[in-house]
Amino acid sequence: MAAVDSIEVVIAHHERATLRVGDVFLKVDTDQARTDVEVEAMTLAPVPTPEILWRRPPVLALAALPGVALGRLGEPSTASPAAWAAAGATVRKLHDAPLPPWPGRTADAIAADLDTECTLLIANGILPTDLVTRNRQVAEAALRPWTPAFTHGDLHVSHVFVDGDEVTGVLDWSEASRGDAMFDLASLTLGHEEHLDDVIAGYGPGADLDAIRAWWSLRSLLAVRWLVEHGFDPSKPGCEIDVLRARM
Repeated sequence: MAAVDSIEVVIAHHERATLRVGDVFLKVDTDQARTDVEVEAMTLAPVPTPEILWRRPPVLALAALPGVALGRLGEPSTASPAAWAAAGATVRKLHDAPLPPWPGRTADAIAADLDTECTLLIANGILPTDLVTRNRQVAEAALRPWTPAFTHGDLHVSHVFVDGDEVTGVLDWSEASRGDAMFDLASLTLGHEEHLDDVIAGYGPGADLDAIRAWWSLRSLLAVRWLVEHGFDPSKPGCEIDVLRARM
């Protein structure tokens, strides 16, 4: 690698860290099984992904993608409606691809985790009881039978990069698996509900709006306590707690 002026810490907690060194991202993960999934998923996915430069456990080196992130949670997106539609089309291409060889989580397992998390959110005073109860009711619509698709599994808006109106790549594949296609669409539009119509326009037929909205609640309920315990703030404007409040 050439000399660089600085190192940027993209994200860091006790399980994982991502550093940007010049035009290279260095991902360090305590669980090499997640990295195994990431590498294989990027190999199988029929959409643009970062170039794998090298892997020396526990470090995975990836080339930086051109362009900028489609958006950030808690911030207005400056991307065009056409860019959001292109993101929807990219997600559809992934969902139409052959399934990865490893399984994903079942609705029953997710429901069990949700029940546990809601109990802890209330018992520990992290969220008001009425906010948890209402969003638990909304989340029920996501826990239905679904036809498994090749899902990214962690499709934050900041994981999709665009250059103008074109998608240049999708980052962070360690949660990829067989799963509910609507979960990816919900993850992409979490906190950016105003762009849901653009994403669906690019995605095409088959989107279940009730399930997407249910996943907004479910994902947020499952995330809040983890975010607080790892030093993040889900109460910032436009973030997870605001997503939950919007369902009241």
